[in-house]
Amino acid sequence: MTRTIYHIRHGQTDWNAAARLQGMQDIPLNATGRAQADENGRALARTFAAEGRSPGEFAYVASPLGRTRETMERVRAGLGLPRGGYEIVDDLREVSFGAYEGKTYDDIGRIAPADHAEILRDKWHFLPPEGESYVMLADRLGRWLATTSGDMVIVSHGGCFRALRSVIEGIDDPELAHLLVPQDRVFVWRDRHGSWIG
Repeated sequence: MTRTIYHIRHGQTDWNAAARLQGMQDIPLNATGRAQADENGRALARTFAAEGRSPGEFAYVASPLGRTRETMERVRAGLGLPRGGYEIVDDLREVSFGAYEGKTYDDIGRIAPADHAEILRDKWHFLPPEGESYVMLADRLGRWLATTSGDMVIVSHGGCFRALRSVIEGIDDPELAHLLVPQDRVFVWRDRHGSWIG
């Protein structure tokens, strides 16, 4: 039986717009981000209707951070579901950028040029001071995913999406760390095969 997993990245925040690394910082959605979340809910509703699926057939899980929770609640409203009724999963929190949270990559280039060079060389394995690498994130998410079953909708973060692609699709490519992750689109995996909807 094919397992279906939808993923939505949280909507835009002011730090996203300024290209600041957010990580574990609890930065709220801005007006653009709220509109993106609302539209992603409508897009998912259209997809479910086209596939003859009921929104109630899916489990809903989100990162504990406020930007993902508000996105999930707006998505669920677009599906005609109560805003609550989803599970908060700590393992879905964003990769920690540690001491570099709140900084841009240009900032890192000025204050820590050696680290900036290492990020450019191999961002997947780079371990920020007091933070975690994408390798560690993928391990965390892989262990969590192995405890789940059935079809689900995940709302999490750009870093989590990159790591989930590695885990679900079996991609061993450090360049995933540089993958651009839109905030106004929905991604779906059917077993190990992923694609954007719409």
